[in-house]
Amino acid sequence: MTDQVTIDRSDDAPDDAVDLSDAAEAPVPKRTVNEWLRQRTIPQVLLTCAVVLWTAYFTQRGLDIHHGLGTSSYDSGLYDQGMWLLSRGKAPFVTLMGRNMFGDHTSFVLLFLVPLYWIAPGAWIMFFGQSAAIAAGAIPVFLYGRRRLESEWLALIAAGTYLLHPAVGWANLENFHPDSFLGVFVGVALYAALERKWKLYAAFVVLSLLVKEDVSLVLVPLGIWVAIRRDRRIGLITVFGSLWFMFTAMYVVMRGLIGQPTLNAWRIPFSQPGDGTGAAAKRLIDTAVTNPTQLVDHLRADGRPWYLWQMTSPFAWIFLRLPGIALISALVLFTNVLSTFWYQYQIQYHYALVAVPALAIGTVHALGAVQGRVELQSFQLPLRAVGIGALAFSSFVTAYMWAPMPWGRTLLFYGDPDNVYAVTMREIIEEIPEGASVAAHHRVTPHIAYRTEIYQFPNPFRLVLYGPDRSLEGIRLAERADGVDFVVLPTSEDENVADDFAVIEEAFIEVAANQYWVLYERDRSVPLPGN
Repeated sequence: MTDQVTIDRSDDAPDDAVDLSDAAEAPVPKRTVNEWLRQRTIPQVLLTCAVVLWTAYFTQRGLDIHHGLGTSSYDSGLYDQGMWLLSRGKAPFVTLMGRNMFGDHTSFVLLFLVPLYWIAPGAWIMFFGQSAAIAAGAIPVFLYGRRRLESEWLALIAAGTYLLHPAVGWANLENFHPDSFLGVFVGVALYAALERKWKLYAAFVVLSLLVKEDVSLVLVPLGIWVAIRRDRRIGLITVFGSLWFMFTAMYVVMRGLIGQPTLNAWRIPFSQPGDGTGAAAKRLIDTAVTNPTQLVDHLRADGRPWYLWQMTSPFAWIFLRLPGIALISALVLFTNVLSTFWYQYQIQYHYALVAVPALAIGTVHALGAVQGRVELQSFQLPLRAVGIGALAFSSFVTAYMWAPMPWGRTLLFYGDPDNVYAVTMREIIEEIPEGASVAAHHRVTPHIAYRTEIYQFPNPFRLVLYGPDRSLEGIRLAERADGVDFVVLPTSEDENVADDFAVIEEAFIEVAANQYWVLYERDRSVPLPGN
């Protein structure tokens, strides 16, 4: 008789408790595709359908909004121009914002999308990639849930709560942001850490680092958890590797490309105009030490506690039963609430998405610790079933109240590609030659971004949100302004547009117009006024 070996696979068991699993591995027989398909369960099929349908639905909505003029230079056109430039072998100096795309944020993950611009360039690349990455974040929730909850059906419900979270839906519809890839990257890294799949963990930690320089806000807490609960060496490598990458990204890559490590020091509360990151951080620390009441008042102001309520209530606060995993998101939530930038503490914007994977998987982790039964009249109900019921109810209610769902109460903008403004805009831009330098309204620029020089009017004639040096706001870039071939503007009364165009009007002639848009071409026989 062969001795049986019991292997501890609980979540809190140290790694050396599982080393005996390699004692006598039998060769794994190869399976055919048909055999693999036959082994798929109904919950697995339903999850696949949910992810595919979610991706298709939000991709279409994103494209409809885009083609209906619902996107802008920031943050749609600038990424489209940057990736198109890379696909043509050019440096990604994005003229829509006046700086290198990787100097703005070290989003090297975008390099994975560049080959698609060789095949079929178009906005579909951004919006499909974004929706697919966000939807795929449900997969690690399911994978961990089916083991932790001992039921694929319960795991399916848990994965559904991720998809229904308001921040997940809104992130699909806010232009395009590389941060969206963290929905799946951070989720898989968490799942791999919990299941001690260290090669998978390493791969997705690296992928997460490629998304943005500040992803250490979630990876450092993850590394600390791994060091305490799983493997000290791997956890410390995660912590110090993430910090090293952030430092290198900011102080080597970004400062090398744009002359400074970040453009967002102004978001640190109590900073002064002109403060760098260090000076702004020092003012924050000084205030926290000398006047903590002022910091508390800041954290309570402008609806910040409501943001935290919206982020956590979809999970019915079940993660508080065993909060270790959910707390991995605490630093992200804190920095969002701390920021002076209004968008960071609103659930409708991409900053919120980064915290959702840890909250979702943390909820599954906590549910797995629920044991026992509760008596309900004549029968007993498992407490875990009660918990998953509360989770499902809370998820559906909060999705109805705050998520961009067709069955919810939120007023939605679907976008109509055939609205009169969009149709007439497309008629106008058809007159612009390929490769011409263009300055255009911010709703037009995402539709003509595949060129070396494209500017959001009034740039480059009067700099607005252009370049890394904000002291240059309001001046003219004479050489770039002189190179502009066409200007596209709306016919509606817009005082800012009208005033800026009036300054240069004599150097341009109208070549096409309709009820809503006008196309002007540079008259090279007339010098540009002010140059």
